[in-house]
Amino acid sequence: MNKPRAVFFGNRQDLLTHVYPDSRVERLKALADVHPVIVSKDNFDDLLPELSEIDYIFSTWGMPRLTPAQIKQMSALKMVFYGAGTVKYFAEPFLQQGIRVVSAWAANGIPVAEFTVAQMTLAAKGYFGLARRLGSEGPSAWLPTKARGNYEIEISILGAGMVGREVIRRLSYHRANILVFDPFLSALDAEKMGVTRVGLEEAFERGYVVSNHLANVPETENMLRREHFMSMSKGSTFINTGRGATVDEPGMIEALEARGDITALLDVAQQEPPTEDSPLYQLNNVWLSPHIAGSIGREVVRMADFVLDEFEKELKGEALLYEVMLEHLPTMA
Repeated sequence: MNKPRAVFFGNRQDLLTHVYPDSRVERLKALADVHPVIVSKDNFDDLLPELSEIDYIFSTWGMPRLTPAQIKQMSALKMVFYGAGTVKYFAEPFLQQGIRVVSAWAANGIPVAEFTVAQMTLAAKGYFGLARRLGSEGPSAWLPTKARGNYEIEISILGAGMVGREVIRRLSYHRANILVFDPFLSALDAEKMGVTRVGLEEAFERGYVVSNHLANVPETENMLRREHFMSMSKGSTFINTGRGATVDEPGMIEALEARGDITALLDVAQQEPPTEDSPLYQLNNVWLSPHIAGSIGREVVRMADFVLDEFEKELKGEALLYEVMLEHLPTMA
């Protein structure tokens, strides 16, 4: 029986080899005949006669955006396996032509959730405020914390997509009272997840930790405003491992300047990196990290494993776990 034919697509070879090291390429070669040339936006037309016989595309960050006409010329193409997160920027023309798309968004969600829950755990202990005061005040700040701790506290999750749900699963051992703001979350799903649906204002007012995982869509742009941050409970923490565009950054900064008791842990910003004169670098109740919550280092190989696992299921005729449909695109981060 002939093997299916596969090819790697990517405008950056360094990213492809980072996500798909030799061991994963060899795994794919055991399942498919892999074209020897990586396809990019620059050589697509030259390779077109050979691409017309390709069954499966494998890619990651740097996937070229193909036009509907280009996709149509790949007449044998069945599926695209994307070893990274959101496929929003390239998937629609494939899906519209009946070509299925699989994403490793769940794999990328795992390190984000791990990072977020680690920050939540420290925040609930009052770690960030205590560390800040010890650094600036010395022994006089060596005092018992009045933080609430990690048992049966209220945590607000903004957005119950893939990452938000992974965070919720990982909070089970805290026995936290989890409040969720997500207009797309049904009452039935909330009940199954063991969470309480709330409005955005209530999420900020009640959560001792407020964690943002809202998708970056026009409806959420600058959704989180000054008044939300001003309403946060005393000593609470805002975590953003989602998207910077969902936050009205000047409004958040004003609230953080006015409310020295609250803390912001920001792995993302509206502009990355923030401009040199951004107050985010100076505010002592802000902790910045350079967008490291997602897959880094060896974690990226997990994304290759996810799509290769899906590919094996496809070849065996089994149901796939991480297929993306057209209706998923509007709410993908």
